[in-house]
Amino acid sequence: MEFRAVIKKSGDWWIGWLVDLPGVNAQERTGEKLIESLRIGAEDMLATPFKPEEKEELVNVKVED
Repeated sequence: MEFRAVIKKSGDWWIGWLVDLPGVNAQERTGEKLIESLRIGAEDMLATPFKPEEKEELVNVKVED
């Protein structure tokens, strides 16, 4: 599985986020470390179970290319 990321250098830091997985952001001293942090963040987010609360429903939405 692959996700698109926006990364950029800001001062002494590299910052970035995953476009396809909102909420996965990172800040690191090197670009390589940043990409690793984004990968770990994506794995963590995808492994976190989601259970809808009462009166909520989890549905799938299909988007055609």
